[in-house]
Amino acid sequence: MTLCNFFEVKSHFWILMVVAIFSVVFVGCGNPPTEKHSSEKPAWPQLQGYEAMPVPLDNPMTEEKVALGKQLYYDQRLSGDGSRSCYSCHLKEYGLTDGKPVAIGAFEKTLTRSSPSLWNVGYHSELYWDGRSGALEKQVKGAWSGGNMGASGKNGAPNMDQICESLNEIPGYHEQFQSVFGGPATPDTVAQAVASFMRTIVATDSAWERFNNGDQSALSTRAQNGWKIFTEKAKCTNCHDGLLLTDLQYHNVGIGMDKKNPDIGRSKVSGDEKDTGAFKTPTLLDVGRSAPYFHDGSIATLEEAVDLMASGGKANKWLDEKNLKDAKDANLSDEEKADIVVFLQELNVNYPIEAPTLP
Repeated sequence: MTLCNFFEVKSHFWILMVVAIFSVVFVGCGNPPTEKHSSEKPAWPQLQGYEAMPVPLDNPMTEEKVALGKQLYYDQRLSGDGSRSCYSCHLKEYGLTDGKPVAIGAFEKTLTRSSPSLWNVGYHSELYWDGRSGALEKQVKGAWSGGNMGASGKNGAPNMDQICESLNEIPGYHEQFQSVFGGPATPDTVAQAVASFMRTIVATDSAWERFNNGDQSALSTRAQNGWKIFTEKAKCTNCHDGLLLTDLQYHNVGIGMDKKNPDIGRSKVSGDEKDTGAFKTPTLLDVGRSAPYFHDGSIATLEEAVDLMASGGKANKWLDEKNLKDAKDANLSDEEKADIVVFLQELNVNYPIEAPTLP
């Protein structure tokens, strides 16, 4: 190697070293990449003092996706006959139910069970009265294509794919789906957006949550007495437990079991005979507004519902006597049952969600 070549190589070496050092310095001084951590406070409600709501890894929540899902949740154009939205069966004035004994679906089809309340539905690992759906996204598609929304394609009605084609022709929806999902509306992306919004339907503004978080004045003195009877004497918390006021389990309390062909409930899903006539424990939040009661809407008032449960339910082969025994053995007086009713009536929740402007 000549002396000139030696100095040329050495010069190139030092130039590369200087560039590398400056790169490290400038990168180190810059802002680090933003990372989302599960400990960060979400942009949507959570129940104070309760575990974080589980969210599927393949459907992470974003504000933009939630906003899109909210529009779809309120949009009657998703139904097979254009007559109803998801919200139509879960109205705020009826405690996020429809106030009917059993739901009335698209094309005025009478369904077999009542519309359950959706308060805190994102915390539920199984959906429907019988728990047949293990994912909120799956439940959305089931209700959309089934009797509730009627997007089945039967009898000339549009199916979910055809409705998505119509959504994609609406500029506002087209732009949002492209932005959120990077493509057009499909049954899967519609369900993901709606499910994301439904996970924000959390009962954060209620006397019940304030009471649980230390504000004793949130409930009246009589309601607090009713709560004490509810928990300590009647042990209604065997099933209606925790902030959610449900154990998310399935119980036979005898409702409908005297019919010729009773609804067998959970056993149709589990295949286990002991689950015959068992239905998921409903939340008691907003229960004062959500009459009539139980999966078939057969009990008209809170007073009747409390009387039934305090009596130990309706006798049948598969009655959950284990959990109902405490209430029956308590032999509650009329005054004690009336205090429980007062407690239940103070479990109302404020629904602060305003209906969106639709594209």
